[in-house]
Amino acid sequence: MSLTPESFGRAGGEHLARLAVDFLHRTVMHHAMWYAEVERRLGRERAEEVLRDAYAKALDIHFSRLAKTIGFEMKKGLPAPLLDLPEATLRALAEAIAVNWLATDGVWFQAVESSSGMDDARACNDACWARFSPFEALSIRRMLDLPEKPGLDGLERALAFRLYAAVNKQSIDERTPSGFVFRMNECRVQSARKRKGLPDYPCKSAGIVEYSTFARAIDPRIRTECVACPPDPHPDEWFCAWRFTLEEK
Repeated sequence: MSLTPESFGRAGGEHLARLAVDFLHRTVMHHAMWYAEVERRLGRERAEEVLRDAYAKALDIHFSRLAKTIGFEMKKGLPAPLLDLPEATLRALAEAIAVNWLATDGVWFQAVESSSGMDDARACNDACWARFSPFEALSIRRMLDLPEKPGLDGLERALAFRLYAAVNKQSIDERTPSGFVFRMNECRVQSARKRKGLPDYPCKSAGIVEYSTFARAIDPRIRTECVACPPDPHPDEWFCAWRFTLEEK
């Protein structure tokens, strides 16, 4: 049975379930397109200001209506059933969502590679990180209520709440008053390639974009230097490393 405006009211259970999921997908895409257009017209700084307001209001609208429709209570602005889950389950849920994020990132890469080749896939990947990384920094700043210029302490806190932090193992060392080195000790993507006997994926171009834009979005005074990232040689203890330095001027 195909869905048409006339048949919506007569759709059966499975069709309605699929339609509800697709409505959710469309809603997320529309949200992202609004942000992209506001950023294009008004600039990233203004877009971030608008997003803070729109995100809070949109979240309240979604949860409030779903709570009434499905029949769950709200607590502290979140669905009560979610807050009532054991901490271990909530942690596993967050990790599962992060793993799915990484997997779907790979799906996009492979889809472009299959359609247009490796060069286009890598170009799209780098450009996507140029947008997503500062957006993720904005989300974390809002969640942690970081001040405008939180410095290296703010960056260290923020790095612990990235999606990557839930799926990879990372560490920070070589701390000095003006900086520190961040290392990706275990990378889910590179480790999988290693198990298959494949060479490292050359992710340095994407990494430079990813880490530098993330750090600047946390604090514009922070500068990023690549210590090493594939295809660079690296020790077995880590796959990539980045030095973050705070410039006071």
